[in-house]
Amino acid sequence: MLLMFGAALGLPSGSPQAAPITFNTALPVSQGEIIFRELATVGRASDDAGGLDRKMTVVTANSVVVYGVTPDLAFFAILPVTFRVLETPAGDRNADGIGDARLIARYTIYKKNAVGKTTRIAPFIGLKVPTGASAKTDDFGLLPAPLQPGTGSWDVFGGVIATYASVDWNFDFQASYRANTRAGGVKRGDVARADASFQYRLLPRKLSRHDKGYFYGVIEANLVHSGEMRVDGIDDPNTGGTTLSLVPGVQYATRRWIAEAAVQLPVIQDLNGSALERDFTVLAGLRVNF
Repeated sequence: MLLMFGAALGLPSGSPQAAPITFNTALPVSQGEIIFRELATVGRASDDAGGLDRKMTVVTANSVVVYGVTPDLAFFAILPVTFRVLETPAGDRNADGIGDARLIARYTIYKKNAVGKTTRIAPFIGLKVPTGASAKTDDFGLLPAPLQPGTGSWDVFGGVIATYASVDWNFDFQASYRANTRAGGVKRGDVARADASFQYRLLPRKLSRHDKGYFYGVIEANLVHSGEMRVDGIDDPNTGGTTLSLVPGVQYATRRWIAEAAVQLPVIQDLNGSALERDFTVLAGLRVNF
């Protein structure tokens, strides 16, 4: 899909395509091509107006592999490694390790090319595999679910990606839903989300076959709604809610790799009870095409 996009847009041969930073399902890939992406995130959340003086830091490295099986079909595999620490007046609690893997299949059902632009629509379906530990303990006992690297549950999710790409800018939209199942007496709330990404080529302003790199400005929005968690059949009133975040970022693309960085800033947080409010998340990544 990467090479097809370039041909459809009339870009120089081998020119890279910008793509969303906060979601992987819109990554462009051509038949027989492999993409490896490493995305590191550092997120911070703190206590709301409840005054419980809690702070949580989550550091995650997401390894992503994408393979273009046919011009329309692509497979994704995502494996996170995470470190989480919760700071409270009673003491700190932390856990680290491999998180839950995600396997995704995406199939393009609609594509239309015109001079200098192309449109794609592609549904996807995925499975979250419980590869991460979900019953870690410390000196205080069993760690709470938000600190566990994994969930212990097999969860199905799916959605659709819509992409419009032109010579100067790209727009990607994703809508998805994940149905979470119960594991170890805990059922996390289902998650519905909508994500949008706009990438605009800032430099060079005019394309040339002699160009060695491209600098993009990126702005994204993430709308996420999570249901309440159920523990032993009882709803936890301090979990779940709705957040809307804006994500300004940059990408530098060469013919084989793309470096990227962004910061995710919540602008609306309608959370339940004493759920921790997100302060910010910093993202930095590298994508390589083979």
